[in-house]
Amino acid sequence: MSDYTLLNLRDDTEDLAKRFDLDPDLELRYGRKALGIEGGNFSYQRRAPNVPGTSGHRHQTQEEVYIVIAGSGQVKLDDEVHDVRQWDVIRVPPAVARGFASGPDGLELIAIGFGEGGDGEIIEGFWEPASGR
Repeated sequence: MSDYTLLNLRDDTEDLAKRFDLDPDLELRYGRKALGIEGGNFSYQRRAPNVPGTSGHRHQTQEEVYIVIAGSGQVKLDDEVHDVRQWDVIRVPPAVARGFASGPDGLELIAIGFGEGGDGEIIEGFWEPASGR
């Protein structure tokens, strides 16, 4: 018998945004524990339409890649804001602060973390100076 795991990310994992009473416009599901992954992590994130960016985060050692799988919006990387759309891929080194805002169709993405994780720093009010939304 092969050693593998197959699951449906939306049906077989818990929405941590609801569990921890995070932003009601956010769905957040992680796959690491459910799949038994020993290094790295990934998550599915869905934001409701037209949700402005608020907080952001950065890491000490974990590099991340974000893949926009549906919708559109903006990503803020340090002090730069960029429009993003379906199939855009963003690589972010650990020290760069990052955060997302959704467009009129919402924003769905897969975030992949390379490293052990757990070293994130939340940045409250990250979007305030440059948001304008």
